[in-house]
Amino acid sequence: MSHSARLSDYRAALTTPGMRGPVVASLLARLPIAMVGLSLLLYVERATGSFAVAGMVSAAALVGVAMGSVVQGRLMDRFGPTRPLMVVTALFALFVTVSVIAVEAGATVFVLVPLALGVGATEPMVGSASRALWERMLPSGPTRMAAYAYESISMEVFFILGPGLAGLLLAAPWAGTGVVVGSVMMVFGALWFAFNPVVRAWGPVEQAPRPLLGAFAYPGMRTVALAALGFGVTIGFVEVAVPAFAKAAGHASMGGLMLSLWSISSVIFGVLYGMRPWPRPMHLRLPVLLGGFGLLSLLLAIPASLVGLGIALFVVGTLITPQSTAHSAAIEQVTPNGMAAEAFGWVITSVTVGLAIGQGLSGQLIEHFGTQPAFIASGVAGLLIALAVWLLRGTVSRGVPASEPLPARSEMELAAR
Repeated sequence: MSHSARLSDYRAALTTPGMRGPVVASLLARLPIAMVGLSLLLYVERATGSFAVAGMVSAAALVGVAMGSVVQGRLMDRFGPTRPLMVVTALFALFVTVSVIAVEAGATVFVLVPLALGVGATEPMVGSASRALWERMLPSGPTRMAAYAYESISMEVFFILGPGLAGLLLAAPWAGTGVVVGSVMMVFGALWFAFNPVVRAWGPVEQAPRPLLGAFAYPGMRTVALAALGFGVTIGFVEVAVPAFAKAAGHASMGGLMLSLWSISSVIFGVLYGMRPWPRPMHLRLPVLLGGFGLLSLLLAIPASLVGLGIALFVVGTLITPQSTAHSAAIEQVTPNGMAAEAFGWVITSVTVGLAIGQGLSGQLIEHFGTQPAFIASGVAGLLIALAVWLLRGTVSRGVPASEPLPARSEMELAAR
């Protein structure tokens, strides 16, 4: 996993025979990933007039994503992505439809929260399937690393565009427009991806009995998940503190724009970092990147103006995509073949839980002490969890036990038939 990626490797990955359709379909399916949740929050707030109710609904959707990602990943590893994506996409469309009807009917929070939980749990995890598909279509090496980097970079772009699209669609005559548009894009993209020839060729796989916890049963996977948790916690603190800082400065509308700054630097530096990653050994890369991210996050506590905070965010953002790429690349080192989708689901779950923890604690700190302590807490949390990952680094360097059974035939062989 020490391979570096050149620009030519990115081109080679994206022009892999048979991958053009899945790449475009996954783009369409994942573009609304940061749009649907925010649109739902804004829609519910407009309908109920309560940010408290909207926040509970949004949090329920986030919990649903954390729950559904691992289950969907395990099903994809076992049966291939096509059938699981068909089922969850149909359920997702149903939950979104019923949720919209419930909001329009003035349903109580006791109805809206379970529906939002269902929306999140059935959100089609095309990202997990897409990441696992690269492992089956490309041999280990720089080109596969470039594919992983592409997945992380594209997600950052979606997190830049998604909130902006949600804000624009909120200006439509009907406040639920963003929810419907985002959901339709996600449904169409997921089904297009699911029925692509190379995806359909990834059929059911003969597997040895799995541990009850699946990929999470492996110590290295738990360490990667811990690193992802720390990543999410650190970001969660910042995502609440930045809008609060902007509001206190008298420019509340600048909060979203300020967060876009670290996404921009993340995309730019992510490409450069992929060409020469450091540290090269994965067991060192995970704690060093998280520790560096925590250390840089402390810079956010220094500025007293929006301009200064913007500069600091641009600097801190340089280590976002490198971490996402490292989490994705580490999966094949710490889990056996045939568990990639579920393992990536654990990463998504860990980041999502981390975001929820960071956002919740950050809100409490800001409410009682202001934004500076929240920024300091983000850095301290990142450093402490990085220390724990460092102490557990041996579980990553050891990888999967040599005796671990592997599937009799790889999906690459099935697709080649």
